[in-house]
Amino acid sequence: MMRASCNGDANISPSLPEKRSRENRAPLSPLRTALIISVFFSILLICPTQASAQSQSLTIAQAPGGIAFIGTGPYLSQFGTMNALGIGTPAAGVNVIALTTGALYYTPYTLTGKVNGNHTITVSALIKTNFTHAAALVLESCPSSSACNTSGVFAPMSTATSVTVMPPTANNNQPVTVTAGLGILVPDNDGAGAFAGTDTASITLTLLDENNNKIATAEIDLTSPTGETVQSAVKLTLGTATGGLTISPSNDYAANYGNVNGLGIGPGAGLTTVSVSGGTVYSTPYLINPVFAEFSQTTATITAALTTNFAHPAVLQLDDASALTGPFTQLTTTPLTITSTAADRSSITRYLGLFVSNVSGAGAFTGSDTATITFTMTVP
Repeated sequence: MMRASCNGDANISPSLPEKRSRENRAPLSPLRTALIISVFFSILLICPTQASAQSQSLTIAQAPGGIAFIGTGPYLSQFGTMNALGIGTPAAGVNVIALTTGALYYTPYTLTGKVNGNHTITVSALIKTNFTHAAALVLESCPSSSACNTSGVFAPMSTATSVTVMPPTANNNQPVTVTAGLGILVPDNDGAGAFAGTDTASITLTLLDENNNKIATAEIDLTSPTGETVQSAVKLTLGTATGGLTISPSNDYAANYGNVNGLGIGPGAGLTTVSVSGGTVYSTPYLINPVFAEFSQTTATITAALTTNFAHPAVLQLDDASALTGPFTQLTTTPLTITSTAADRSSITRYLGLFVSNVSGAGAFTGSDTATITFTMTVP
């Protein structure tokens, strides 16, 4: 009888009863002895040796300050509601960077890669299922080697070519955990390419053990609970034009003409005086900045209306013009159309005039006064 161990130890000594039995038998012939030894060696050769099984895994988890993931594969998550202007508060765990042609929404997330042995591993990403409206929602990735907090470190993902998520990294016989970035670019889209609504996508991340070419995968599905939502958005701002009065942003925009008079004497910086019947117009250029996205039309209408008039309207009057020296149109409570062809992210230079009467006598006024204009943009 022989006992053998697959741990590498083999006991080929016969049991005690077998020893006694052999002691009473006749000696074996040389031929038979050789045959038995051959059998023993055959048994030892077919006993498997113990080896470390090669295995690898890739897991995804929420990073500090990032979005949450549900499940263990596929990992379900979403960015929530977004718009191309980057206005409003993004969903929890999502950051937004407003760009000149859209907005980048992004989040950090962690990856943990595990392989046996002291090996080098990499992780790459590929779009498994792209958004149906891929022009309105662009999946982007930032590698773990970057800080992933600026738009320049993110790169578009593809359904055909992988992007690097984790560069070659030695695991030193330990699981490797890194933080990378996942982003969605929402570009300005108007006209035929406009999209407002909900869409979904999925991403496949692949871990490669470069020592043996074995892989492990993990999938992120941007579907839970409803998918990604794109909203249409509009934004209208005013700005300071070169050579004009400073337009100060606060709760409302403000411009101060300073000391003025009906004769146009001593205008302040940024002001040009134009003599008109009954007084002087102090004129300044300023900027109107329309921004809008995800509308079926590519142009907007902008109007201006006087919503709070001066307390002394016979002496002070606000005017609009398309040129520095006029002609000027008085602003009233009835909206005045500035333009009906305003383009997205295309600044418009207009001229705001303050008429000052040169009247003397009972209607004269000296002192401070204020008025308010409301600008309205409408996108069909």
